[in-house]
Amino acid sequence: MQEALNAGGVPLHVVELAATTRTAVEAARAIGCDVAQIAKSLVFRGAESGRPLLVIASGVNRVDEARLAGLVGEPITKADADFVRRETGFAIGGVPPVGHLTPLVTIIDRELLRYPEIWAAAGTPRAVFRLTPDDLLALTDGRVAEVC
Repeated sequence: MQEALNAGGVPLHVVELAATTRTAVEAARAIGCDVAQIAKSLVFRGAESGRPLLVIASGVNRVDEARLAGLVGEPITKADADFVRRETGFAIGGVPPVGHLTPLVTIIDRELLRYPEIWAAAGTPRAVFRLTPDDLLALTDGRVAEVC
């Protein structure tokens, strides 16, 4: 994961924590930040195209699947664990916003832009990295939208 961050041209560093960060609540507790500052990576699947979609949402928000479907122009379904691992190379609970096996259409929750500092998963259930919303936009080339 550190190599993917380095390739993005933004000076970010993976931190390994003693506690698990599988959920936004666990991550915030382990880091010592607000749950809203956790940039959780959620993978969905286009129901018609089968293409993977990545939503990076604030840890306190729940993605509105109907709104997401409108944004991407097709119905969506939740991706199962096998699909997530096959498309991203990572297991659910550790999916980072970058470094995936397959290029993903990425949509970023507008709420994340409110925080000067956010935290994202770094590929394992105990690895994270700190970044800014501008870093997230630069790394992912994601589309900012109201997704919750």
